[in-house]
Amino acid sequence: MRNTGTIYAVFKSAGRTRWKNLGTDDVNQARELLAGEMKQEAKVDYYQDIAIAEVLRAIAEGRLRILLTLATGTGKTFIAFQIAWKLFHARWNLSGQPTRRPRILFLADRNILANQAYNAFSAFPEDAMVRIAPEDIRKKGKVPKNGGLFFTIFQTFMSGPPKDGKPSPYFGEYSPDCFDFIVIDECHRGGANDESNWRGIMEYFAPAVQLGLTATPKRKDNVDTYRYFGEPVFTYSLKEGINDGFLTPFRVKQIQTTLDYYVYTPDDKVVEGEIEAGKLYDEPDFNKIIEIKEREKKRVEIFMGQINQSEKTLVFCANQAHALVVRDLINQLKTSKDPNYCQRVTADEGELGEQHLRAFQDNEKSIPTILTTSQKLSTGVDARNIRNIVLMRPINSMIEFKQIIGRGTRLFDGKDYFTIYDFVKAHLHFNDPEWDGEPVEPESCPKCGCYPCVCEVTTPQPCPVCGQSPCQCPKEPCPVCGQVGCVCNKRKKANVKLADGKERNIQHMTATTFWHPDGTPMSAQQFMELLFGKLPDFFQSEAELRKLWSAPDTRAKLLQGLAENGFGHDQLVEMQKIIDAEKSDLFDVLAHVAYALPPVTRAVRADGARVHINSNFNVKQQAFLDFVLSHYVSVGVEELNQDKLRPLLLIKYHNSIQDAVADLGQPVTIGTIFASFQKYLYQPAAASYPV
Repeated sequence: MRNTGTIYAVFKSAGRTRWKNLGTDDVNQARELLAGEMKQEAKVDYYQDIAIAEVLRAIAEGRLRILLTLATGTGKTFIAFQIAWKLFHARWNLSGQPTRRPRILFLADRNILANQAYNAFSAFPEDAMVRIAPEDIRKKGKVPKNGGLFFTIFQTFMSGPPKDGKPSPYFGEYSPDCFDFIVIDECHRGGANDESNWRGIMEYFAPAVQLGLTATPKRKDNVDTYRYFGEPVFTYSLKEGINDGFLTPFRVKQIQTTLDYYVYTPDDKVVEGEIEAGKLYDEPDFNKIIEIKEREKKRVEIFMGQINQSEKTLVFCANQAHALVVRDLINQLKTSKDPNYCQRVTADEGELGEQHLRAFQDNEKSIPTILTTSQKLSTGVDARNIRNIVLMRPINSMIEFKQIIGRGTRLFDGKDYFTIYDFVKAHLHFNDPEWDGEPVEPESCPKCGCYPCVCEVTTPQPCPVCGQSPCQCPKEPCPVCGQVGCVCNKRKKANVKLADGKERNIQHMTATTFWHPDGTPMSAQQFMELLFGKLPDFFQSEAELRKLWSAPDTRAKLLQGLAENGFGHDQLVEMQKIIDAEKSDLFDVLAHVAYALPPVTRAVRADGARVHINSNFNVKQQAFLDFVLSHYVSVGVEELNQDKLRPLLLIKYHNSIQDAVADLGQPVTIGTIFASFQKYLYQPAAASYPV
């Protein structure tokens, strides 16, 4: 480790008492010395290295407010850890003297983020780490001050028992200069917002260097973040992350049903609540002012039938009650026998929900496999093996949409892509110019004409009765309903049971699309090339592919050549899954990728081939070929390989080749029959029926 005293020799030789007053030459030397400390056991990607260097540069130059903007899944917490590690071991602090290590605070707005950071910083000495929790403060009667790295949430700092009838938040028990370095995670949601009560915490600790971490570029709805911190010292976008191979691409399954909208008809039963006759109930209404359980059940049946039920999945629901309904429906429809297969994680679960989440994040554990949630898991879930995200509620904010997508973009061994199951048309956000594009500057304030607004903000006067702002006087109950916060005109959520037969008649349609990270659609061929590389040029046309595939010997040579170039059986099967063609022939995978032909099921191909078989073979030969086709439909094209002929004959003729010869002819004839009929499976006429 570098002698940290040399760092402070720079400060001393410059005659400065504060690190932030260094001259340019001093800054360069201090920056070089700080850059020498790194937690070497961890792999640092190039963009993380740049982010770390830029923050240290800003610190050395005396900046007190620093912002990093990096896409979800690119390791913002890891970057914060490396910066803290460097500062801690360099004995950097605001005093300008190497007499102590810095006191570092990690601030978040959710316990899950603070807990994850606490675990991510575990390489630090255990006695230096402090998790500030309200129950510990109440138990000990004071805030913890003995430590080097402190982790808490804004809500804890804002709480605290009133003193002399006035609020007394816990953060006030620390001196304003207690912390040298503060990391504010997801800062666009927390204290940087001018309207947030948490802003006072950050202003109270104004002497500290404050590093804001966010995944959202400057937009109209987070301009306060950028006003407070300034422009980011480094930005790394979702598009860059995917193109560099640090984040996974994704496909979107757009799902529509015949009950996406609802108008009440008298044959349906209103179980409780009030229904508005003639009203068109749309997506934002469901599970808030109207509930139709059959609709939710159908949606769960659809995605449970399409996902691999052993893959980790997040389901975003309208609210906590909806998340509970969906959890129960999933557990009713699952194939797993484990009672903990699907769990709800919302604010209502408290510590139990946190336990479920920790188990879900553990890549060594498979239970719970699916979590349902509302808002809680839209950010901060570092679960790298998430393969599916199901959207069952509208996503109205671009910031939230990008955060939810970010739940699936993290890399994991064997994870080439993830899938979004979209019931709510959220994929339309990809067409928004704000999706990973250049930020559009908001309009100037209509009053002052400036951007950002410089209008004077007047502080509301305290209530003359309670002296608080906003007023905290006890509210009088409504004289009619007796409730504090009148509910006289509030409609009770309508619970509707569909008439007999309507549930069975709910239809759905699924369209699978593939997306560039910049939000523009790409073809299946482009998506496949992104994952697997370009198909070798073993065929020059659709007709040539059909000819090669139609005979067992040339098909085998083609498959061997593809395997030698990285497109073996496992890769082709994975490609088959990506285009939802598991019931199709591997020929359809190649034809779809190379020529955009729609996949055709093996059953449809077999039906088309039977027409030609019945015209070209005798009755006994037809019976055998029909037997072969049944195996082809149920297993796949490998049942048509030449080496499968003898096993098929033994099964059909009960281990008697002699009986087979008696029915079908000599072995050479049988081989010709087996090979020659296959061309009828791949004629264009047989492929005229879509899946």
